[in-house]
Amino acid sequence: MTDKPDISPIRTAVRKNLGARYRAELRFRAAGLGAVAAAVGILIILLSSIVSGGLPAFTAHELALTVDLEREAVDPMGDGSEESLRRGSYSRILQTAMRAEFPEVQARRDLRNLFSLYTALNATRLMDDVLDDPTLIGTQHDFTMPLADDLDLYLKGQLVDDRTLAANGSLTLTEEDGDVVVRSSATDFRDMAADVTRTLRARATVLEVEADALEQRANGLSGAEAEDMLYNAQTNRRQAGEIRATLDAGAGPIELDGSLPSIIVEADDRAVLLTSLARDGATATGRYLLGSGGLEAAEAWALYVIDTPAERRRVSDQLIVWTRALEARGAIQSVFNTYLFANADSREPELAGVKGALYGSILTMIITIMISVPIGVFTALYLEEYAPKNRFTALIEVNINNLAAVPSIVFGLLGLAVFINAFGLPRSAPLVGGLVLSLMTLPTVIIATRAALQAVPQSIRQAALAVGASRTQTVFHHVLPLAAPGILTGAIIGLAQALGETAPLLMIGMVAFIADAPTLGLEGFTQPATVMPVQVFLWSDGAERAFQARTGAAILVLLALMIGFNALAIYLRRRFERRW
Repeated sequence: MTDKPDISPIRTAVRKNLGARYRAELRFRAAGLGAVAAAVGILIILLSSIVSGGLPAFTAHELALTVDLEREAVDPMGDGSEESLRRGSYSRILQTAMRAEFPEVQARRDLRNLFSLYTALNATRLMDDVLDDPTLIGTQHDFTMPLADDLDLYLKGQLVDDRTLAANGSLTLTEEDGDVVVRSSATDFRDMAADVTRTLRARATVLEVEADALEQRANGLSGAEAEDMLYNAQTNRRQAGEIRATLDAGAGPIELDGSLPSIIVEADDRAVLLTSLARDGATATGRYLLGSGGLEAAEAWALYVIDTPAERRRVSDQLIVWTRALEARGAIQSVFNTYLFANADSREPELAGVKGALYGSILTMIITIMISVPIGVFTALYLEEYAPKNRFTALIEVNINNLAAVPSIVFGLLGLAVFINAFGLPRSAPLVGGLVLSLMTLPTVIIATRAALQAVPQSIRQAALAVGASRTQTVFHHVLPLAAPGILTGAIIGLAQALGETAPLLMIGMVAFIADAPTLGLEGFTQPATVMPVQVFLWSDGAERAFQARTGAAILVLLALMIGFNALAIYLRRRFERRW
């Protein structure tokens, strides 16, 4: 009998290191889970930011007006021809309908302010309605149009900070010396007077602090710069002193200006902007923004306070009052924003849409698919199944792999130099965009197709050749169908990448402002167009605040297209995949 080897030292050493190995494995798992959690968290934050910023753009506030399409205004030539209808005074028709809503508005400046509730481009939309249905001439037509972008943001609560305060006493309005005297049977204005007083004292303190800072800076300077600082410091101190003197006097009203919150009294289809508050908290003076005439002992009234001062917002108190009045009458409704999908780009945010960019993306991707997929697949077939293995084919393979890593803007420069400058193709056209993106996508399609062909077992080829199939029959009847899921997946992923590209298209002029969507026909391939990523870029640089929401909405539409492409790739792979 042979002696058994003593393995106790080995067992002891293994047991000694076992705990450390388990702890190392736990640390690795924790690190992996932490990395996944961090990635998911960042993705959630990104999507939440995009969704929260873009969702408001999917709704819009529409203004409904009953317009009188008088024949003299719509058909000035009187023959009913298209030329005559295009010469109609549609802007005047809309303005007449707006004046009917607020007949008390007569001054030219006030009328100009009233007509800014909507963009003048809506007159063209009214003309299109008449051209589409000439029987509307001579009738009253219910016309809806989007509200101006700033007022749309106001109704969505994104423009100002405001609040409505309930009143306790009865309200009396009387007109005296051109002003409106507002009296309440209770001290409904006392809290507002206290708030304004605190705001003014805080302003006086800020002015004094700024004056001290200017004087300190002036002590270290000399000449004109020091004199300017001392003058500004004296001005600040004088303003602070005037504010404190007025507040400490204890008599006289507290004057309100554009640097303070706006206080508006709303009662019985009237709105009064307060210009001063009495110390007793029951009396104030102001001017009418809506309605006119006196009012006795009104019980149903409220104080509407806009905490954002008038000098710090884009819309005036007058526009806000008119908007609230129209909303209360039911003339303004919140609806799904069909303009976002039915219109092309526009200088006015409320009329801007993604239709032009969406059509441009579709036409561009059609060209990309027609060129990159067939050429890429057949190139991969030749290199993988037919080409001899020599230095020349090795050089081609290396260059294809290198092209996949070339920055996309280089392809844009190539397209500008070759397709536009050399061949004379039109700028900003989907045809040129598709050609450029085809060059960029080709390496991805070729590499993905070769990987799919390499994944097919050699036994499939050998079996086909053994039963008498030719080389071509083996490739097209046996190898290619089995590699189809991988080829489709790679091609779709490459096309999805091309759909999200911006840099190469900027170089060929697809960054231009395109007001009309291209047609989805053969002529559309050479018409000026833009694409979704470029539209996102253009809107993100827009000066109007409403373009921010449009940018988020366009990103959501683009993400939906990208997700659709990737979902299609997953479906095709599972649908045609064969296991062996």
